[in-house]
Amino acid sequence: MGAMSVAVFFHAHPDDEALLTSGTMAKAAAAGHRVVLVVATDGALGLTSSAYGDPAELAKTRLAEVQASADALGVARVVNLGYADSGLGPVTHLDGTGRTRFSDADVDEAAGKLADILREEHADVFTSYDPTGGYGHPDHVQVHHVGTRAAELTGIPMLEATVPRDLLVKGINLAAKFYKFPPEFDIDSYRRAYSAKEQITHRIDVRHQISAKRASMRAHASQAVADGGADRTLAAFLRIPRPIYDLVFGREWYVDPRHTGPVSHDIFQVTTQEVRR
Repeated sequence: MGAMSVAVFFHAHPDDEALLTSGTMAKAAAAGHRVVLVVATDGALGLTSSAYGDPAELAKTRLAEVQASADALGVARVVNLGYADSGLGPVTHLDGTGRTRFSDADVDEAAGKLADILREEHADVFTSYDPTGGYGHPDHVQVHHVGTRAAELTGIPMLEATVPRDLLVKGINLAAKFYKFPPEFDIDSYRRAYSAKEQITHRIDVRHQISAKRASMRAHASQAVADGGADRTLAAFLRIPRPIYDLVFGREWYVDPRHTGPVSHDIFQVTTQEVRR
């Protein structure tokens, strides 16, 4: 990382940044770069305890949580594109406020909104997700489509935030020692999730940003609990003994679809993107 640059991190919901890119965000901010976080939705359909109220109340909580996460990471600006959370399941329900579910949004329209932010910020690079949206959540898949189109519209290089799937499975097996996953949790589905390690083009060392990463995770308290006092995956990760946590979460990974050559350790080392109107 050289002179001050601008990195925009595009995510589907509040808390996605904590798990996938928070260390990179904190590292860039600490180095003097401008970091911007864009979320497509307010996360109103996130799984949580009923104590957090109806979706409208949960949405307010989650937007406050993502701001707290951003503050912990040194993020300069947080933007919500304003789409409704699609939820995770086979049926996409109508949103009670009349907003478009993000998974149903017109790709060009949503990409145009993101492109406006990228141009306004004079972004040098931005992130989205891999083609499968990591684990297949419809909003995450849409982040890939919208991000890819925004890259075409602006010519700004895009990296796909991901995880090497073999490491992910190891991490889940480790978390299972400290947390009992619900019966419907299917670890086999994660054996096909995210990216093969051979696809990784950027590996960022964030071991010095672990405290900021943990603070980002803790900020999303609503996503750490379920009814009956049960914990969710986020809480399980935070319960992993610190030395092991540092080992598991001390790297973050990206794929540059146009990259060739050795793995880079600098998020700003990216391949030029061709503008396609």
